[in-house]
Amino acid sequence: MIRFPKLESNKTLRIIFWILLLIRGFLNTVIPLMDKTEARYAEIARIMAETQNWVVLQIDYGVPFWAKPPLSSWASALSITLFDDSEFFVRLPYLLVCGFIGWWIGKFGQKSTTSFYLPGIILLSLPEFYLHSGVVSTDVFLTLSIMIVMLSFWKSIQKEAPSAWGYFFFLGLGLGLLAKGPIVIVLTLPPILIWCLIQNNLISSLKKAPWVFGGFLFILITLPWYFLVEAASPGFIDYFIVGEHFNRYFNSEWVGDKYGFAKQQPFGIVWGFLLVFCLPWSLIFIQTLWKNFKKLKTDSWALFLLTWIVWTPLFFTTSNSLIHPYILPVTIPMALWINHYWFEIKARYIFLKIGIAIPVILLLIYVSGFANPLLENNTDKYLVSETKNNIIYTLDFKSYSSQFYTKGNIKKVSNLILDKLILEPQDFYILIDHKRWNQIPLKVKQELTLIKSHKKRALYKYLENKSQLRTGRKK
Repeated sequence: MIRFPKLESNKTLRIIFWILLLIRGFLNTVIPLMDKTEARYAEIARIMAETQNWVVLQIDYGVPFWAKPPLSSWASALSITLFDDSEFFVRLPYLLVCGFIGWWIGKFGQKSTTSFYLPGIILLSLPEFYLHSGVVSTDVFLTLSIMIVMLSFWKSIQKEAPSAWGYFFFLGLGLGLLAKGPIVIVLTLPPILIWCLIQNNLISSLKKAPWVFGGFLFILITLPWYFLVEAASPGFIDYFIVGEHFNRYFNSEWVGDKYGFAKQQPFGIVWGFLLVFCLPWSLIFIQTLWKNFKKLKTDSWALFLLTWIVWTPLFFTTSNSLIHPYILPVTIPMALWINHYWFEIKARYIFLKIGIAIPVILLLIYVSGFANPLLENNTDKYLVSETKNNIIYTLDFKSYSSQFYTKGNIKKVSNLILDKLILEPQDFYILIDHKRWNQIPLKVKQELTLIKSHKKRALYKYLENKSQLRTGRKK
């Protein structure tokens, strides 16, 4: 039986930290890319690597993707270019960034009596963060940017702080503009301002910032790509700034949305996301906040973390369109908060064990095969793999996973085109949604042989030499 002091030792926690990352790396290798979001960003990166067009993101060949900036796509495309387009390498940048975040916050959360790796382990045991250590999305790089902004600000205002921290502040803002856009400003500057007003140090904080050279660094990082993409794909700025940042926030049924879908959520559901996707540590956060609320005014670090934690869900409380990854940036101050009050938590060993067990349980679920139906029903990888690079079509709808795993060779056709294809002298495969299958004429159905299916669609094969229509026409 392991004694609790051993579990809390620096050596033990260091080993646990890297084991958690290794488990995530294994899962990144074996789990297929999921539709819609992850496979979409993976396909954008794959096209970028193939075409070497690093300015305009493309959702399909020649079709620009205006919804997000390029930082995460650059990272995945670079990994694909250097290595290959397997799941592990497409996801590798996100694993590296999350590993770096978990390691770096140890420099801000370490006390003389706690392990350097404790904040990182708490962070990796938060379900929302651990999930995104292996998901191709823009949220990881936004979280990295927000972390740089917030923690570099904290460092820069300390006595005799190196001036470099002030430049890191502007670097984080610039990276955030390339990661997900102006939202990085919305999620960082207000909590900093609120904290400064409470602490009555706004003027002194403003004086320490390197506004001239920091502002120049921010512009140098951000503006070139925005100018280049608008020049190469006119209309991007209007769609991205006005549409994605204002219309999406205030209107879940925004008709101008080119890529998304309505995500109407109950008022204030973001707080539910925060509670559920940060379990079990969200319960400890509530407990320690209640216990130490009256002392916050005299604990500047705890107050800083609290404003960071609270501002993001507060901002999204009234949003008509949101999803759970919006709380991802909150996981960093959540982990640092738990570390700050570590020795006040009576059940800390139990919660630490529960948190560490979550990634292990996920691994066991995958190895056991229990997750296979869920995985297979949310990707077309296993369907298109049956085609062995032969001609493949999809009827009316083209999933991002089918695009990615056929390397862009799948073609979307209509029912009218399908009628003509079965008269052509060539074999082919075709993906058809189950709902769409019922609308296909009987004579066409008779020409198609079912190969494999999952919950949403099926793969069929047409064999020219067995075609009843062609045989009848020859006679």
